Amino acid sequence: MKDAFGAPQSLLILGGTSEIALATARRLIARRTRTVYLAGRPSEALDAAAARLRALGADVHAVGFDALDPASHEEVLGKLFTEGDIDMVLLAFGVLGDQARDEQEPLSAVHVAQVNYTGAVSASLVCAGALQSQGHGSLVVLSSVAGERARRANFIYGSSKAGLDAFAQGLGDALHGAGVHVMIVRPGFVRTKMTAGREEAPLATTPEAVAVAIETGLRRRSETVWVPGALRVVMSALRHVPRPLFRRLPV
Repeated sequence: MKDAFGAPQSLLILGGTSEIALATARRLIARRTRTVYLAGRPSEALDAAAARLRALGADVHAVGFDALDPASHEEVLGKLFTEGDIDMVLLAFGVLGDQARDEQEPLSAVHVAQVNYTGAVSASLVCAGALQSQGHGSLVVLSSVAGERARRANFIYGSSKAGLDAFAQGLGDALHGAGVHVMIVRPGFVRTKMTAGREEAPLATTPEAVAVAIETGLRRRSETVWVPGALRVVMSALRHVPRPLFRRLPV
């Protein structure tokens, strides 16, 4: 259960090596979170991430989880909820892909869609059902401003995030009144290893800034969080730009 200050005492991260997710975990552990499950493909990176969080004083468990194996999600994730209530689930896995390659190699594009959308739908539904059964908890879904409007430069990734975003909105509506809080986080360009070497977009941010926004959003019970906040206004304007003009914009 959350403590008297509303901080989650237990956290499940789907995508256990995500820099944004780990920044969020560090921040929550500094507040009052004591149990953390890092779910991801078994690797040295996952084990190292767990060790770093343990050093901060949390009880951390590395859990084998594969977004591309939806058939295993109910067993793997459902088992965690049988070990005790989980106050917060952070869905943070995803791949950026390579737009030029993915356009030429349809199976590569399908891989992006399967990880970012299909895998996320499966994992979200399993966790949402478990949260509903326990009667409380938050599901935080890392979306992206890329899903607000498809751009020529990354429409494959953007379309997968658009699907995830729409799904999460609907899931939040379906769970309204059931004691489960669904929060969608829409960061802009985040400086991480995944984006290293790519041209930086305006209003770029950091994993730490996204973590602060997530914590604030949880405290306020927000349904949608933009990082940075100015992107809400920017994307509202871009959504209404006529397509012939939008194609010519350097975005």
